[in-house]
Amino acid sequence: MLSWEKKLAGIDVNQSEFPMCFACGKDNPVGLKLKIVKDGDEARGEFTVSEFYQGWRGYVHGGIIFTILDEAMAYAFFPEIRGVTAKTEVRIRQPVPIGVPLVVTGRVVKKTRKLFTTAAEITLRDGTVLAESTAQVYVVD
Repeated sequence: MLSWEKKLAGIDVNQSEFPMCFACGKDNPVGLKLKIVKDGDEARGEFTVSEFYQGWRGYVHGGIIFTILDEAMAYAFFPEIRGVTAKTEVRIRQPVPIGVPLVVTGRVVKKTRKLFTTAAEITLRDGTVLAESTAQVYVVD
């Protein structure tokens, strides 16, 4: 059995063991509180970003955009695999608006023994792509 196929028993995919996570922690008072649901090698969540996370007036800060994309990519393989983002590329196709319902989708593109390739995108509900990312994830045993 390859290391990425091992299941990590007792870890809740809903992140209840990580209540202070900035991206998904339900108890973090300044966090994004993202709710991302995993389905196989894909993860999806719907959310609206508040003005607390803006860069230019009316638009989501680029670092927050990356955080959301990174979280969706992580949900695509967690909890079965523990991994850390080793390398990433983000492309912002259009400014991401504050206060508008958005969708993030992350997926596993390729698996090897020690590296995963993942991808994610943030879209409007109509499917318009606003931002996208790919990443190399180092598998931690």
